[in-house]
Amino acid sequence: MSKGKLQKFAEMETFKNVFQYPFSVISEVPFGMKGSWREQYFHNDNPIVLELGCGKGEYTVGLARVYPDINFIGVDIKGARIYTGARQALEGGLDNVAFLRTSIEVIDRFFGEDEVQEIWLTFSDPQMKNVHKRLTSTFFMERYRRFLVDGGIVHLKTDSNFLFTYTTYMVQANHLPVLYRTEDLYGNTLEGDRAAAHLMDEKTREILGIHTYYENQWIDRGLDIRYMKFRLPQAGVLVEPDIEIELDDYRSYKRPKRSGLTTSR
Repeated sequence: MSKGKLQKFAEMETFKNVFQYPFSVISEVPFGMKGSWREQYFHNDNPIVLELGCGKGEYTVGLARVYPDINFIGVDIKGARIYTGARQALEGGLDNVAFLRTSIEVIDRFFGEDEVQEIWLTFSDPQMKNVHKRLTSTFFMERYRRFLVDGGIVHLKTDSNFLFTYTTYMVQANHLPVLYRTEDLYGNTLEGDRAAAHLMDEKTREILGIHTYYENQWIDRGLDIRYMKFRLPQAGVLVEPDIEIELDDYRSYKRPKRSGLTTSR
């Protein structure tokens, strides 16, 4: 680990808005604030929204600035990334922001029943080779159900046609209510499809100005940004869609090169 990362990790130990529980820790020590984030940390009764795979926390911090009456928690396993957003939140005096460094695979160990109102998935790795690692798979959806309110909202914002298509089939197979869906978020709202733009509520419009580090890279490369939000009821058995999906024909930054396969489930 580089000296810079070590310094960031050491500094984060002093950040009051960062909780570090990698799997090696949470497997041994229960998380004391599970079910009581509002009482023990935020000290209010406001809704809680998670950003899973928050990276540098641009969305977590950006949303917290727009909505001071909502509590936001960014989750990522990469501490060096979280450092950026956590420091910005502290310097900006944002008391409605927290960051949790842990594996999303064990996210249900940190939140109690009905404790969270919404989840944001921003530019998640599409995990084209392993369905169980996709953040919109049944593996993760079942975990979200353990702490998301009944009918809570899941937002997906992605450059990946593969992940967006998979999630579309996932939602259809399980009859999940879709509140909004577009394959060209900025084209629909800024230039072209006025009918689609008309369906977008004011809350969604406000967040369009918040771009993540990776989102700006995709936009610079001329890629369309896809967005969907849907409700996740607690009742019913979730099933995986049985369909072959064409793989993305480009490689994301810093991700290993794909195999010669052209489709995946």
